[in-house]
This record gives sequence, C-alpha cells and structure tokens, in this order.
Amino acid sequence: MPECWDGEHDVETPYGMLHVVIRGAPKGNKPAILTYHDVGLNHKMCFNPFFNNEDMQEITKHFVICHVDAPGQHVGATQFPQGYQYPTMDQLAGMLPTVVQHFGFKSIVGIGVGAGAYILAKFALLFPDMVEGLVLLNIDPNGKGWIDWAASKLSGLTSTIPDTVLPHLFSQDEMVNNTELVQSYRQQITNSINHQNLQLFWNMYNSRRDLEMNRGGTTINAKTLKCPVMLVVGDNAPAEEGVVECNSKLDPTNTTFLKMADSGGLPQLTQPGKLTEAFKYFLQGMGYMPSASMTRLARSRTASLTSAGSVEGSRSRACTNSDSGEGVGAVSQTMEVSC
Repeated sequence: MPECWDGEHDVETPYGMLHVVIRGAPKGNKPAILTYHDVGLNHKMCFNPFFNNEDMQEITKHFVICHVDAPGQHVGATQFPQGYQYPTMDQLAGMLPTVVQHFGFKSIVGIGVGAGAYILAKFALLFPDMVEGLVLLNIDPNGKGWIDWAASKLSGLTSTIPDTVLPHLFSQDEMVNNTELVQSYRQQITNSINHQNLQLFWNMYNSRRDLEMNRGGTTINAKTLKCPVMLVVGDNAPAEEGVVECNSKLDPTNTTFLKMADSGGLPQLTQPGKLTEAFKYFLQGMGYMPSASMTRLARSRTASLTSAGSVEGSRSRACTNSDSGEGVGAVSQTMEVSC
C-alpha cells in the first residue's frame, strides 16, 4: 500500500459507497487499526478525542489508522434519494472486506462503539481471518424485541432524531448532570449529520437480529469470536446490560471485560487516557507494542490493573449477570477490570 493513501477516500463496495479516512502509513507487517462509530455519530465525533489524546500518539506511530463512516453519516454526505434501501447490519459488515483489500491491509484490529461494535463483531464472525483483535465499546449482541422496537418507533414520531439518539449514547446521569457534553453532541448531531440518512441508519440498527454466537460447550456448533476481545462499558451506561450479555457469549480465555468508572455512556470521550492505556495492554498482549514505549504511569499501574483482587471482586457480578449456565470456573478466567 502506497503512502499516498493518507487522507479521505470513497470506496465502492458490493453494498454501496463507503467514506473512509486513512491516517498514517502501514508499519511493516502490522494490522491496521480500523474504527467504526456508533449510530448518531461519525468517525470524527466518535473517535477524535480518543485518537487526539497525547498518550495515543505512542500507539498511532506504530500503526496505520482506518476510520470508516457508515453510509451517509460523514460530514457533508448527500441525502439518500427517496426509497433508498439502507444496507442491513449484515451488509454493513459485508462492506468491510472490500475496504481491507482496497488498501492492501494484511488484517485489522477493530475498535467499534455501539452499532459500530455490532458491525465489527459481525465482520469478525463472517471473516475471522481478517480480524486479529477487537475492542468493542457498548456492544449489544441482542436484537430488539418487538415491544422495544415499537417503543423506539413511537418515540421517533414524537421527537427529533437528535433527541431520539442521545439517550442511546449517554447515560441518564449524564443527560441530567453533564448537560454541557450532551448539549455539545446534540448540536453536532443537528449540524453535522444528514437527519434523513441518520434516521435510516437508526432504523436499521434497531431492526438488527441477535448476533449468533455462543461460548463453546454451551450449544452445538457454537460460533464465537476467535480473536482476542476487549469489551468496554462505562458504569451506569445505557449499554451495560448488553455488554455483560456479550461477555457471557465469548470465550473467557481471550476476553477482557473492562468496566470504567466515571465514564458515562461514551468512555472514549470522557476517559480517553484510561482507555488508551487499556488499549496499549491489549496490543501488548497480542505482541504488537514494545514495552519500552509504555508510559511510566502505565507501567506503574500494570500491577493494579491485573491484580487478582480486581478479578475476584468482579467475578461474583459476572456470575449473577450471566445466564449462559456455565460453571463459575469458566467465568473466573475472564479478566474483569474495574478502573
């Protein structure tokens, strides 16, 4: 892949055009870091605070970054014509192999939030050879029941699309107490994203099906994510239940469950430093980050992050929240961290 890929691109895929932004050039044989944003956002709104964080520069100098915007969600996107059929969640995942091949990436490490996390998990289930690792924030592996679907349909009739998606993105606590952050995002959603296009993406996300995956041994021919996975959710975030459910469906030997304090609905905005640190450990575990480049702060916290105490303390919570029927021993292998 030539260095000149750096910048903005429109990539033609079997299910329509994708807006993709490349930052940096490939580094040796390393995977690309590929991001996918949540519904109601685009890559800038979802990931800029995280990737602009000072500590993140230690990571980005080692990898090429590939930001994917869902169809019609990027700044300045033209409105889809009347009657346009928005791609299904499966088709959105099915667009990504074209991106990987177009830029000549060997493979990717994905970072997805909400709808983007669902899409990347689906991509890894369909194309496991292309995905080396996943960081999934606020993933909900479950489809909506028809009652939830009807409720969201009704709320869509009575409120504007920015007000409809804000409770999906932010915790109730933030909606009340962090009005500055929420107001800033209400304005960005209002001004930066085409509302018709956003409504189509929102409708498609809300009509998603369950991600068909289960821990090996719990069902016959269970499919699950083969690569290392880090699940992340803020305390009291709207997505907490879904992330706990997802944790119960993954292989505990290659899954880390990170519950972040004081981070609200979008930890990458409110706690970019903490998330960057956790991401470094994740990449190190895959053999990609030289320990020499770890910050002094990160090294000093290694012991506290991986202490048996934090795993023990959260083990009982994992057991009570998990309904997959596995034994306590299986759960205890999942490294759970509260920080």
